[in-house]
Amino acid sequence: MSAADSLAQKTAYLARALAPWADRLAPVAGPQDHERLGYRDRVTLTARWSEQAGWRFGLVRRDELIAIHDCPVHTGRVRRLVRALAGTLPPAGEVPLAYLHVAGAQATLVVKAHASPAELLRSTIEAACNTGIEGLWLHLHPAAGRKLFARSAWHLLWGAPESRDTQGFLHGPTAFMQAFPRLHGLARTAARGHLAPGATASVLDLYCGLGSTLREWTNAGARTLGIELSGEAVRLAVRNAPGAQVLRGTCAQRLPQIREWWSGGGGERLAYVNPPRSGLEAEVTQVLADESRPERLAYLSCSAGTLARDLAAFSASGYRVTTIQPYDFFPLTHHVEALALLERR
Repeated sequence: MSAADSLAQKTAYLARALAPWADRLAPVAGPQDHERLGYRDRVTLTARWSEQAGWRFGLVRRDELIAIHDCPVHTGRVRRLVRALAGTLPPAGEVPLAYLHVAGAQATLVVKAHASPAELLRSTIEAACNTGIEGLWLHLHPAAGRKLFARSAWHLLWGAPESRDTQGFLHGPTAFMQAFPRLHGLARTAARGHLAPGATASVLDLYCGLGSTLREWTNAGARTLGIELSGEAVRLAVRNAPGAQVLRGTCAQRLPQIREWWSGGGGERLAYVNPPRSGLEAEVTQVLADESRPERLAYLSCSAGTLARDLAAFSASGYRVTTIQPYDFFPLTHHVEALALLERR
């Protein structure tokens, strides 16, 4: 599709999925034409070996691997790395590679083995060093499949264990990173403008990830609490947003600590949430909407369906949706994200 056709399709979908608030739906903020390709720097590719073709990397559809070694949506760094691996990796009988995972400048080889084949990867490491990555990991996970990573058996083959993205945030090999940093920066700015956190405010940041939004609130001088499940993300969020308190766990598990934290602060209560596709847990929605009741809330969603469900719950509890700003974080796909801005009546 052309850029105009793609944005029209996404706009029409959002208008249907978010029909009760269609009059508050802003135009989709999309990339410039030259940004529609070569933007994706976080990707997981299945790896398969055949005697005829060697190593192939791509996506599996109906048990068939579709190789995408030169996918134009991927950054040049990802494409160079895939070509280097395809040309230098030993056969699967020696290195049973299952997946390649790339997160920014950190790359991970997920191998279905108990013992490390690192001594067989010297040529691969040398080739990978020249692709633009800064850290190459070996992750031994014999049961790799639906669950990509295990907790242990991580080995840094080469380089640094952490990198900084284009906006200066630290990330590691398992980091969740927004695919389009510039547009994500616009979303953070919009959320900050709506929440307007002052020095006396308390900002609750749920699913805070690496702490990019936490930094917005701490820079404004606000008292800040972040909740995140990933251990790596929690460790880095504390460094990316000095001054923020960050707790590990699901948001539902941390409700007792959230209640205690709310009670210990004065000033305005504000909230920012960026949940996964499943949306907010029901008990978290109930606590926010009916118990803690922040004055203003910003909700960045990757699923219009669960966003509609959660907005209906907030509306029933006396919140008003002022604006829904969509963002085309994934050009040339059907995905679209939206930032909903709410205020308590």
